[in-house]
Amino acid sequence: MILKNILKGILIGIGSIAPGVSGGTFAMMLGIYDKITDAIGNFYVDFKSKMIFLCSISLGVAIGIIGFSRILEYLFVSHEFASKFVFVGIMIGSLPSIFNEAKKQGFTKYYFLPMFFTLFLTVGFAFMENDSIAVQTLSSLSFRESIFYGGVISLGTIIPGISSSILLMYAGVYNLILDAIGSIKIDILFPLGLGFGFSTLFLSKCINYMFKKYYGWTYFMVLGFVLGSITTLIPPIASIKDFIIGFILISISTVLSYKFSQKLLTSKNSSNQN
Repeated sequence: MILKNILKGILIGIGSIAPGVSGGTFAMMLGIYDKITDAIGNFYVDFKSKMIFLCSISLGVAIGIIGFSRILEYLFVSHEFASKFVFVGIMIGSLPSIFNEAKKQGFTKYYFLPMFFTLFLTVGFAFMENDSIAVQTLSSLSFRESIFYGGVISLGTIIPGISSSILLMYAGVYNLILDAIGSIKIDILFPLGLGFGFSTLFLSKCINYMFKKYYGWTYFMVLGFVLGSITTLIPPIASIKDFIIGFILISISTVLSYKFSQKLLTSKNSSNQN
């Protein structure tokens, strides 16, 4: 179980630093989003098991961020088109399991209202960020700024559909932070971690409360963020060749993601029965 949680954490860490994606989206795809927010927001209840769960997930996230920061930087710079289509397919393949999880405690057509609201909010937000890559890149960060941007990374990790990578690009610090992670620059990573930790605790408390009081409304709101992030991640298609390549990549990654998410769902249901 601990090894599985570490592997899930690695995927969440990769999602946290991949441009246009969020760690929260990957946590939703893996079926552990509400479990993570509950463990963080109410860690004092059943403290031991929740600490073991959080530590294994956190270890995986750290491995995913540190171990894959250079790889993702290369992929999204040298193979941006293919990388984005693969991520789109991965997210599409996970949608059936996310939808089933969202209506687990009942369903009403009114749940589509928060879903469409957050969907349009995410798409509209993306339009405002279209020039994010062109923003001037900063060369250094102060202690206070590092704490702030740690909170920004937490925002993208906890809330699906909000890409902290895009926000960091817009602020001109994405490459700087990726380099700090890849080179393990403690002077930036320590305050970054502080900001991330405090922000994650606060956001998890809020979201966990919403899940307990308004499960269906909250889950469909989060589902809208996921759908919005899919539409905004699709790169421009300039030719028939691009369309064919994109279609093939999406098809393969969608099928693999669907099978993987169904396997996770089956595993989760069997463990709940036990």
